[in-house]
Amino acid sequence: MSRKTVIGVMGGGEARPRDREQAYRLGGLIARQGWVLLNGGRNAGIMAATAKGAADQGGLTIGILPDEDDRRISTHIAIGIFTGMGSARNVINVLSSQVVVACPGGAGTLSEVALALKYGRPVVLMNYRPGPEFGSYRQKGQLRDAATPEETIEIIKTWVYPPDHDDPPE
Repeated sequence: MSRKTVIGVMGGGEARPRDREQAYRLGGLIARQGWVLLNGGRNAGIMAATAKGAADQGGLTIGILPDEDDRRISTHIAIGIFTGMGSARNVINVLSSQVVVACPGGAGTLSEVALALKYGRPVVLMNYRPGPEFGSYRQKGQLRDAATPEETIEIIKTWVYPPDHDDPPE
């Protein structure tokens, strides 16, 4: 059995309607690729939107929650991991993902971007601008920007299916 590709999508619990709509589309596109969607698991903002998008396309969704109970889990999370760790769970989000996508968010999202870069995970910033601190990661190709869910998927494919690797499954 081959290991499933896990795409972590990070973003704020509060999100503008446009950002939620793009997050929903991104979740659906991730599911259609046959990838697993991992996020923070809560029933709010980017997390709820990506989980719903993936679930509506029949995708597998995993939520890494900061809590120890299920009161705030999204109804579209198939597998909830309840850590009781608060924001320390961000390390689990990052290390469990082969690629991290950061959508608009706050300090928690910024910490996940920083952790992903520190641990060598590739990161796509979808309409998220954390600041110039990460310029060296852009230069190395580990950090890229995208404006749409479709562009985000194309960038992810370059990391998940590099040119010297077998073609992606049909």
